[in-house]
Amino acid sequence: MGLQLVSHAAVDGKRPVSRTSQTSEVFAHARRLAFAAVAFFMAVSAASPSHAQASAFAGMAGTWSGGGTVTLDDGSNERIRCRATYRVIGASMEMVLTCASDAYKINLAADVVAAGGQVTGKWTESSRNIGGSIQGRGAAGSLQVVAEAAGFAANIALRTAGNKQQITLRADSQFRAANISLSK
Repeated sequence: MGLQLVSHAAVDGKRPVSRTSQTSEVFAHARRLAFAAVAFFMAVSAASPSHAQASAFAGMAGTWSGGGTVTLDDGSNERIRCRATYRVIGASMEMVLTCASDAYKINLAADVVAAGGQVTGKWTESSRNIGGSIQGRGAAGSLQVVAEAAGFAANIALRTAGNKQQITLRADSQFRAANISLSK
């Protein structure tokens, strides 16, 4: 039987195929498919940041820290240390900002969505037990929003450029303003 296989192969002009060569062809094919899959996922991953850069929350994802000042109702200023964490998922973002001085603390959390240049969502400030809505505009890592609740309103501007972020809050409550500079 083995001679027949060889003679048929010789007649057809082909070498007989052994099980060993079939197995190596299967492995070679599997390696090519695995390489193609890895190349595809790397290309998709490389394309994702450029897509994210076009969003209102571009460059914000991650943990940031830094400091600034808070201006209280009586006009006095205090230095504050801050930490912010942003979790960006597509067109939505969860944010937690905690700032503290010797006498003052801010615990702000927000969930916002960006669509068509508009930013909307909800916020809470846990140390004062208040919360409300957020509305405004956002594009390319910059937000201009108003946070409102019963008896409270604050204008918030946030600008991200590379690993630097500037947050400015202007309010009509026991604190009048906060200027915060963060870095990643």
